[in-house]
Amino acid sequence: MNSEKIKQDKLIIFDTTLRDGEQSPGASMTRDEKVHIARALERMKVDIIEAGFPVASEGDFEAVKAVAETVKDSTVCALSRAMAGDISRAGEALKKANSSRIHTFIATSPIHMEKKLRMQPDAVLKQAVDSVKLARQFTDNIEFSPEDAGRSELDFLCRIIEAVIDAGATTINIPDTVGYNLPNQFGSLIKNLLERIPNSDKAIFSVHCHNDLGLAVANSLSAVQNGARQVECTINGLGERAGNASLEEIVMAVRTRQDLFNCDTTLDATQIMSCSKLVSSVTGFPVQPNKAIVGANAFAHESGIHQDGILKNRETYEIMRAEDVGWNENQIVLGKHSGRNALKTRLNELGMELDSEEELNAAFTRFKALADKKHEIFDEDLQALMADSSWSAENELFKLVSLKVCSETGEIPKAEVVVQVNGAEISASESGSGPVDAAFKAIEKIAHSETELKLYSVNNITSGTDSQGEVSVRLSKAEKMVNGQGADTDIVIASAKAYINALNRIMVSDACRPHPQMGDV
Repeated sequence: MNSEKIKQDKLIIFDTTLRDGEQSPGASMTRDEKVHIARALERMKVDIIEAGFPVASEGDFEAVKAVAETVKDSTVCALSRAMAGDISRAGEALKKANSSRIHTFIATSPIHMEKKLRMQPDAVLKQAVDSVKLARQFTDNIEFSPEDAGRSELDFLCRIIEAVIDAGATTINIPDTVGYNLPNQFGSLIKNLLERIPNSDKAIFSVHCHNDLGLAVANSLSAVQNGARQVECTINGLGERAGNASLEEIVMAVRTRQDLFNCDTTLDATQIMSCSKLVSSVTGFPVQPNKAIVGANAFAHESGIHQDGILKNRETYEIMRAEDVGWNENQIVLGKHSGRNALKTRLNELGMELDSEEELNAAFTRFKALADKKHEIFDEDLQALMADSSWSAENELFKLVSLKVCSETGEIPKAEVVVQVNGAEISASESGSGPVDAAFKAIEKIAHSETELKLYSVNNITSGTDSQGEVSVRLSKAEKMVNGQGADTDIVIASAKAYINALNRIMVSDACRPHPQMGDV
């Protein structure tokens, strides 16, 4: 293996939350939501942000374009198939980026070439080379991925990678597209590619691992130990099917075990928690309590033996400090007497920058309304507050005006709801098996959406009986799926908000577009 590669101490973090993460069913994000998350990723000093797949839809194109125009310190990447139209669309979306990358791919496994592409290997190789050459007309930062590399033949992989590097690819990404590989197998693949490809020293080798067998992080780390110097990952491990390698786990594993890794990232790990909460709020995908690094129990100790050890010496049961990844017990607590500046400052610290005085005023109005309901407002409340309002008013076909529910022992729950539809107020009432069921039926009586409820999830945002409830609702219609979120100290109102939020999203064709599966690398 090339000794210069071994000595590299920079591990590049390529975040694909906005692209592959968004391909989780129901996780579609609006343009503004993508920009908010991109800012948080930039604040965390992520090296490369894959903002989307511009050719997938007009909305995705506009989102990539908006991220490219907003982000200054990170490189903004756009995905494209190895096709001229895709590449041109990606180049157009990235035109105003301070630093840009085009990530192009084509399948290389026998089953994909035969069954999906219906192409011979030589034709696949030619298309890959032609695509890299075309992409160089837009940027000199080109990444190439042989899709399903984990099940591809080694000899063909070597041929196509050598050819695309000669054509100008500067990063070679090896994806385990279906999460099929085991760590020693995948690490050996990276080692063999680096050793066998004559011009491997002219490109950075990257990995993109899926979690179908729960091995995405393990496979990625094995690849790093065998010479890979870029890892593609997502916040909270979000992604297609079982998800992708988790950014927070990759970063902290490498940083914690420097005795085994001769590289490290330049990521600001103290921003991990705020970014995790932002992504969870926007997508409606809660983080499981026992999730490594960012789960609520990640640094909790209940066992008496553990507690005794921690009190005597933290390192007895903690291999990293909670504050190093953004957990902070001494957070600023806002309340009804807090002013605009305090709110703005804390939102900025949490990675939620407001673009105008109008946005600040609107956020402050919502903040004061919440402060009247609960005495102390924590960071989690602010995350939910901003996520709850992230759907632009111009996209609101439906708006909740009022909700009245009646629920008592021995009686059938009833709900009366008033919803504004295109500016006109319409009322309806319905009964149901519970107050939430009744409220949903009353709203549906007005909306006539013909959607199917796929998920209803409730999580408390903070502790205490005055905690806000954060509700996620997933609706499907014609094989399209969207998530809606709502938060309120009244769980029934939060549920109604979430349902209406999902209805608004599903009525906008771009927000509920089906993700092209051929984009899964």
